[in-house]
Amino acid sequence: MKKQLDIFFTALMFYTRIPCPKNITHDPTYLNKATRYFPLIGWIVGGIGAIFFAISYKIFSLELAILFSLIANILTTGAFHEDGFADVCDGFGGGWTKEKILKIMKDSAIGAYGAIGLVLLFAIKFFAIKEVIDTDSNYYIVITECAFLFVMVHALSRLTAISIIFTTEYVREDELSKSKPIAKQNTWKEIVGAFVFGLAPLLFLTFFNWKYILILIPLCVLRFFLIRYFKKWIGGYTGDCLGATQQLAEVIIYLSIIALWKFI
Repeated sequence: MKKQLDIFFTALMFYTRIPCPKNITHDPTYLNKATRYFPLIGWIVGGIGAIFFAISYKIFSLELAILFSLIANILTTGAFHEDGFADVCDGFGGGWTKEKILKIMKDSAIGAYGAIGLVLLFAIKFFAIKEVIDTDSNYYIVITECAFLFVMVHALSRLTAISIIFTTEYVREDELSKSKPIAKQNTWKEIVGAFVFGLAPLLFLTFFNWKYILILIPLCVLRFFLIRYFKKWIGGYTGDCLGATQQLAEVIIYLSIIALWKFI
């Protein structure tokens, strides 16, 4: 039990800015095993976003509540995945060879593609969340639905991202890369754990409305084309590719809910 707690806290330390016990380090062995808890971290991030949304929505407008929720998520993760998304935009937007793309993505400076990509990403995310939320319901129903929704979105988007490492090769040869440990061989425990924590919130919501299960279709399509794209240009994936996948999956989930509720 203590070992599993250490692995969980290792995941929490790696993927968020939440304080952890002092004895927890970025041990490569534990970091590799922490893959199983990546979607569970989504529960925490989504829950924190829901708390800030609930408090803000009680005081301010819906728009401000959504913004404060997004800000809370960014502060919780240290913009970990957003940074990966920006790097992918810069790398694949400005590079035409594997070496050039990887070099650009490793650069800590953000370029035009990354800046424009982030602006568009947050704009779509903001307006999609606003459209998903049913403001006709009373306050307590709205915050309850948002809590379950945010947890599901963050868990499922992280499962989509982390599932890439189970079937795709890691391409950076630099052992100092912060994402190298999670790219090593994963056992069935990591795979099963990731899918259990990633799918549980979705399956829970499916009990109330069967349409939620259909979200898996566009996510599988997104995963297929991203893997194909990454393999074409760099031969596999990097940590930045996982961050970009998580962010795109998050947006796809919200857009899918809008489409499902409108046309089915």
